[in-house]
Amino acid sequence: MSNPEIRPTVEADLPSITAIYEQAVRFGTATFELIPPDLTEMTRRYRALIDGGFPYFVAVHEGRVVGYAYAGPYRPRPAYRFTVENSVYLDPAIHRRGIGLQLMERLIAECGARGFRQMVAVIGDSANAGSIGVHRRCGFQMIGTHPNVGLKFGRWLDTVMMQRELGEGAGTVPTD
Repeated sequence: MSNPEIRPTVEADLPSITAIYEQAVRFGTATFELIPPDLTEMTRRYRALIDGGFPYFVAVHEGRVVGYAYAGPYRPRPAYRFTVENSVYLDPAIHRRGIGLQLMERLIAECGARGFRQMVAVIGDSANAGSIGVHRRCGFQMIGTHPNVGLKFGRWLDTVMMQRELGEGAGTVPTD
């Protein structure tokens, strides 16, 4: 597979993003959502992130959106304002082709450029070796596992916490 184009998301990409996420909700354990959000809700979420100054990218291959990645607030309290949580979702047909890694690398670079200092990954399902591996390749360290915190498809699922520094990390205190 040739390298996809990684570019900022535009609203015209949202139907494809909604379809990719629907597959993740219905058949995967990367997200603990149980009911796929519709296009209206995905548009609301997208606008909230963009309006909040967070990056959102798509991977386009042969004219088709095949994956997306974004960063959002880790937690709502102001003390967390320099920490983001990442999300990456791919069309199931293109898993294990390096596209998730390319999306992550772009997202990490952009978050650092925007002044964020830490990125946290909350990975659904400790058996999600692909996502854990991509995060490791991108410099994330294992923080820990929350066992049995989600119930989906009739089974208990863990979440894996990983984290990496961005830019100067905790080496300096940023100015607001």
